[in-house]
Amino acid sequence: MRRLAGAQVFWIAVVLAALLAAFSALRPGSFATPFNLLNLVSDAAILLLLATGMTYVIITAGIDLSVGGVLVFSAVAAARTMDATGSLPLGAAVAVLAGLAWGVVNGTLVALGRIPALIVTLGTLGMSLGGALLLTGGVDLRAPTELNLGLGLARALGVPLIVWICAAIVAVLGAVLAATRFGRHTYAIGSNAEAARRGGVAVNRHLVRVYGLAGLLAGLAGYLSLAKYGITGVSAHSTDNLQAIAAVVIGGTSLFGGVGTVVGTVIGVFIPVVLQNGFQILGVRPFWQQVVVGAVLVAAVYADQRQRGRRDT
Repeated sequence: MRRLAGAQVFWIAVVLAALLAAFSALRPGSFATPFNLLNLVSDAAILLLLATGMTYVIITAGIDLSVGGVLVFSAVAAARTMDATGSLPLGAAVAVLAGLAWGVVNGTLVALGRIPALIVTLGTLGMSLGGALLLTGGVDLRAPTELNLGLGLARALGVPLIVWICAAIVAVLGAVLAATRFGRHTYAIGSNAEAARRGGVAVNRHLVRVYGLAGLLAGLAGYLSLAKYGITGVSAHSTDNLQAIAAVVIGGTSLFGGVGTVVGTVIGVFIPVVLQNGFQILGVRPFWQQVVVGAVLVAAVYADQRQRGRRDT
């Protein structure tokens, strides 16, 4: 219990529970309803994919600023493919492969090119967004009607199918991070890359895989976003990378690497989603959400610094 009480993820979970309880008490007839709670989950689903990939990257002591651009590029590539071929599965495959390709480029430049991840992913953010603009001429493309009315609106047990897809992927990747050799190697690299290398971990190859995973998830998120909203949203994802990073850090993953969980990231994703939804229901100006999320983010980083200080002493 002492370990649990000292864990940052525990206190973040307490914050989320307090927010849910407060909004439910203030607006029980509007906030604490099955319809609204389902909206919360639906709004968070796609961001969860980006944040899960970002969790792996940040645990290795890296960063990926390109996920928003990769999402848009993958959505555009999928839309173009489906428009040309009429095949929805082929469009999905192109989106995932496009995201994977950008991720492998990131990982290769970081691991083999020895270029700081911040610079690499900032560059590929611009390249992917620029590529999307070149493919569209700066105009949003529409998804095929079959995709938008099919996968975009499909439900299972009353819950959007997209939510089930995202939840299943996040659950699997959470288990992989917590209980497999791939996860252990990810933590080891973030804790001490040189020690991991001397311990037999193929650090460069693993980093390429981790960044490739983040890109693949961004590509899948692009396809699901296209299905859900019906358009590519070229200009609608400019802050996705920052939202994903904020969710990961709020959820207890250390920016210095070696510490973090997917469970914490899930909690970190829901805090801004709950705040936005609750403020809208209460009629509070939406700018307060940014203030509160920023404060929680700073507090999370401060708590991480304190914990690192205790470990070092």
